[in-house]
Amino acid sequence: MNITAAEFVMSNSDVKKCPKPDKPEYAFIGRSNVGKSSLINMITNNKNLAKTSSKPGKTQLVNHFLINKEWYLVDLPGYGFAKVAKNTKQRFSRLIFKYIESRPNLVNLFVLVDSRHEPQSKDTEFMEWLGINGIPFSIIFTKTDKLTKRKLAENLEAYKKMMLESWEEMPPYFISSSSNGLGKDEILNYIEETIKMTRE
Repeated sequence: MNITAAEFVMSNSDVKKCPKPDKPEYAFIGRSNVGKSSLINMITNNKNLAKTSSKPGKTQLVNHFLINKEWYLVDLPGYGFAKVAKNTKQRFSRLIFKYIESRPNLVNLFVLVDSRHEPQSKDTEFMEWLGINGIPFSIIFTKTDKLTKRKLAENLEAYKKMMLESWEEMPPYFISSSSNGLGKDEILNYIEETIKMTRE
């Protein structure tokens, strides 16, 4: 897929005000400071599309962008710096859950994970909730340029081992770097393929 047009549509804190669900939708979410905005800007060829900040948790709203006039890219608030409660669902913004549960056109949720770190409970619990609720998702390992090939391979293997303790198979995943563009083609090809599937 070649992105020729990426335009901001709206930001809001009320899911009911999101665009009409008449186009395939792909959302991006992850812990604060995982590199989500940089990744979105990388895959859309627009350095200013998603706002980047040195302060974690900058994204506070559901942000919709229209890509190539045919599908929506959604930048969701990050999680990780908010106070947490025992109940898993309360650990994440109500806005995030309401969005995920109510968008019938959500084709895939990309869950971003920092490749430099060991599996985090907030990530794995969130993905477990997605699986239980039948939400299609895939994983994007970010900041892979910060690791040696050997360390990256070790970290990915550890993640796979942990995931397979509770999953029958590893969800689709991608290796990325906003610095050198790694993973861009694979992510866009995946989006293109799944859009075609929605039309069949």
